[in-house]
Amino acid sequence: MNNLNVLYAQVFGGPKYPDIYGEVYFEAVPEGVMVYAYVTGLPPYKPGNPPIGPFGFHIHEKGDCTVGDENNPFQTAGGHFNPRNEPHGNHAGDLPVLFSNNGVSYLAFLTNKFTLDEIVGRAVVIHENPDDYRTQPDGNAGKRIACGVIKPYTG
Repeated sequence: MNNLNVLYAQVFGGPKYPDIYGEVYFEAVPEGVMVYAYVTGLPPYKPGNPPIGPFGFHIHEKGDCTVGDENNPFQTAGGHFNPRNEPHGNHAGDLPVLFSNNGVSYLAFLTNKFTLDEIVGRAVVIHENPDDYRTQPDGNAGKRIACGVIKPYTG
């Protein structure tokens, strides 16, 4: 990976799930941006209404991962990154859900919904519940359980 066209976010769990740790890389490629995520310490799946997991995964507007209220952390990251004012499910910041396999998730995908210049300095947020990609404005993804600021990758 060329350091000039790669961004990185180190993701940390909030008070409820302090064991969450992850790394998310964003690499510029001719077709758009490749996103690679590796997350550990995710809680086990629990069915219910709402379930815990699969986990909503988004880019949020602001690069601020201050915990704040321990019962509702990371509100300082703002809403989903949505520069073109699209309905939920089509926000630039709407990413695929993370599936936990014994607490570990690995995800790689290609997107053309944003450029690296548009997301540097914003935050990656993991939510407790799956995103339904329909409910406005946030997909009913539940509490924010982990957060990381997107920065230039320095190797």
